Amino acid sequence: MSQVKKSEVKAAILASAHRLFGRNGYNDTSIARIAADAGISTANVYVYFRSKIEILYAIYDPWMRARLSRLERELARISDPRRRLKKLFRTLWRDIPAEDNGFANNIMQAISTATPGTGYKPTLLRWMEQKLAEMVTAALPAQRRSLLGRARIAHLMVMAFDGFIVYHHLNPAGPCDGATINYFCSLLLGDSAASPRRARN
Repeated sequence: MSQVKKSEVKAAILASAHRLFGRNGYNDTSIARIAADAGISTANVYVYFRSKIEILYAIYDPWMRARLSRLERELARISDPRRRLKKLFRTLWRDIPAEDNGFANNIMQAISTATPGTGYKPTLLRWMEQKLAEMVTAALPAQRRSLLGRARIAHLMVMAFDGFIVYHHLNPAGPCDGATINYFCSLLLGDSAASPRRARN
């Protein structure tokens, strides 16, 4: 019975945090407000979580892992390299930043204010880079795989992802456009469409 109650309290904390982060943002949501919304004391929150960023990652980490795993399955059904890369970039840079009312922007707020004492760990970041590296490698023709540093490309993709999250927060009507996505597809595929001369025209 005690274990059931513990799981219910933890679920209430996460549900409360999800609502408040989505409504007010990470920076404007306090542990005290999460506790009040969940109907428990502030001290009770710290029984389950050491910090606010730990609460956020308890929500975001499993969601992101499931989202990218779903994307990986969707990509596996696409055989054409360009279409596959377009789906990858479109999902990562345009769709995910907008999903759940732009919830990913909470991560940007959290990381920008994180200190060594807040409990931030780059575990999800490293997993994302590895997963994206695998997806890019699987999408590229065999002759292109050995020419590109997949770890660097994956790192660049995550850094761009972070930027598009912030950009969506500031300008929801201006997502990552098709021209940008096509350009990066051409870069990875080695197409002439990505040459400097073509890019200027």
